[in-house]
Amino acid sequence: MRILIVEDDKYFRERIIKFCQLEGVEMTAAENGLSAKRRLEEEIFDAVVTDLNMPGMTGLDLLKWIQEEGPSLPVIMMSGYGDIYDAVEAMKRGAQDYLVKPFDLDEFLIRLKRLVESRRLQDQIEIGKRNFSEMQNWIGESPAMKKVTAIVEQIAPTSSTVLINGESGTGKEVIARAIHRLSPRANKPFVALNMGGVPETLLESELFGYEKGAFTGASTRKLGMFELASSGTLFLDEVGDMPIHLQIKLLRVLQERKIQRLGGTQNIPIDVRIITATNKNLEEQLKKGLFREDLYYRLNVLQITLPTLRDRKEDIPLLVGHFIKQFTRREGKPVYQIDPEAVRALQTYPFPGNVRELENMIERAIILAQTETITLKDLGIHQTAPQPSVRRGTLDEIQKQAIIEALQRWEGNKTRAAEELGINRRTILNKLKEYDLTEFAKM
Repeated sequence: MRILIVEDDKYFRERIIKFCQLEGVEMTAAENGLSAKRRLEEEIFDAVVTDLNMPGMTGLDLLKWIQEEGPSLPVIMMSGYGDIYDAVEAMKRGAQDYLVKPFDLDEFLIRLKRLVESRRLQDQIEIGKRNFSEMQNWIGESPAMKKVTAIVEQIAPTSSTVLINGESGTGKEVIARAIHRLSPRANKPFVALNMGGVPETLLESELFGYEKGAFTGASTRKLGMFELASSGTLFLDEVGDMPIHLQIKLLRVLQERKIQRLGGTQNIPIDVRIITATNKNLEEQLKKGLFREDLYYRLNVLQITLPTLRDRKEDIPLLVGHFIKQFTRREGKPVYQIDPEAVRALQTYPFPGNVRELENMIERAIILAQTETITLKDLGIHQTAPQPSVRRGTLDEIQKQAIIEALQRWEGNKTRAAEELGINRRTILNKLKEYDLTEFAKM
């Protein structure tokens, strides 16, 4: 149990801290409201105990900030005046308890522990309520997706690291978020970082943060992803793109459960569940010396492999219905139907960009559709759907052809082609190299 106490009276503050620490409670002090606000922005607590009357930012001001912008925490208000109006006002604004100083410390501790335990029970109830709705939003009735669902339900309650494998667009972050929301950490932060989307020179500071003056331009201290995800879940997407020198640092964090900010000397303990994802074959990366074997086994404690959309075509009508509902609501358009011919065309399309490509296709169709029924023409599938003679072959051949056609349609615009395929621009560039499509790389 970690408590923030906000009290400008040093003697009274230290007295409470010493008593609670002897009882095994971790206490952190702030001498005023502004100091408390900074602490709450940077650290994780189970409850706040604050004085009502303080210079500058009062206890009520701090309570208002917590209610509107800060973390969702129970608050106990203290006052030396015993004014009934203040007590009523504090409770009305959301304080869970109100104490008049001086008070019995044993009684205070009992009430504090009861309050924190009550909040934890409420959180668990909310997690339980969410479980059903979370699985309802799980789009897919195919055997492949039912298997994934069963694995997620089994591993979510644990704190073990998870490695999610799957092609781009299969929904790796969706799965990671679901694991988090179904876990005991659900009410703590979920922080995501795409390793392939951050320049290598910035990755280390993004992960570990930095101290003021650590390098030119570091005018203030910045918390990294590990600290921002404290007590929650850190999702590292495209972990196969992580440089070797950072792989070594990540391995050390997993072993020691401590980090050090850039420019700092302090070892900072962390409590974070790590979920990673990749669209690469990490075992092949091991053989090529591009990924550390010891890190691989640390990350691969629990593994989920996501099916491609090609391998669960029976889910396409469900996904289409979900995306139609989502985008018509967002765009404020009437509920659309979809022509059966269009659905059949979607079920024969190879979807190199997987679910993300289907999502983009339905979004575009809803925006461009002239009637309340989405047709084959609205999907653009008559342009992008390949003929069987063209699409026979290996997955690489299918992907290569899809990329060529998308780039031709967009006259070499890689960003637009990537959006159509449901992948990112960097993946397009990597594929152009992989397939030796130099004429498109220069466009």
